[in-house]
Amino acid sequence: MAAYGSLALNGFQFTFISAGPPEGEPVLLLHGFPQFADVWSHLIEFLSAAGFRAVALDQRGYSIGARPLDTDAYSVRELTSDVLALAEAFGWSTFHLIGHDWGGFLGWKLAAEQPGRIRSLSVLSTAHIDAVLDAVASDPDQKARSQYIDLFKMPGNIAEAMFLKEDGARLRGVFQGKVPLQQVAINVQRLSQPGALTAALNWYHALDLNARVGPVCVPTLYIWGDQDLAIGREAAENTAACVRSTYRFETLPGCSHWLQDEAHGKISLLILDHLERARAADLTG
Repeated sequence: MAAYGSLALNGFQFTFISAGPPEGEPVLLLHGFPQFADVWSHLIEFLSAAGFRAVALDQRGYSIGARPLDTDAYSVRELTSDVLALAEAFGWSTFHLIGHDWGGFLGWKLAAEQPGRIRSLSVLSTAHIDAVLDAVASDPDQKARSQYIDLFKMPGNIAEAMFLKEDGARLRGVFQGKVPLQQVAINVQRLSQPGALTAALNWYHALDLNARVGPVCVPTLYIWGDQDLAIGREAAENTAACVRSTYRFETLPGCSHWLQDEAHGKISLLILDHLERARAADLTG
């Protein structure tokens, strides 16, 4: 049974969800925009039943006690430092890492920079950042798909006002009808709290659109829905060139960006297989 907890990291108070035996191999799960740790509820229960210790973090800006006002506090360096601080707090020298959307972005970054810490990487939806940047430069389709970032980065709380007007109609629309309405309502209520949506959007405000990540050298699983609005086929398929280790690319036909809700059974099986293969490779390596 999953449990809710909180802990101090980098001077802030973060909330998290965890399940599984304390001695189990650690798995850290990172959500994206505009979701929270509970997007991983199905997968946490599934992995814990398989003997893993699974922890999903409400990340900076999403945890009520971790909403600094300074935009620079949401740089990728600060965001990844929270992940490593959590691992230190739990005493994990190494861990499996799973991410979706922005959580996937951080996953690529951490796997590239901390290969000795990451036992395996599983990413949903978000292609390797270098593959996305290359596609934006060469593929008109990907350039069009990525234009929403410019809107999110606009100053003066323009995006916040757009998302929250009419009882959050535009924010609800982001989920494309793929996420249960009750969960959408919960997410909108959370992001309607004072400062919450600004904090979430500060991830975009602090983003350097020219920063590359570099190659990933850990066992990697990448799962992409071919109806994803944000990531096109070129970036998804070219992600393979950015991984210099065991790599598996799985396309889910007919699925959009919201894979945890659309295909939680399928992704659970794929991720468990990936983790078990990584564990077997560790034992034989």
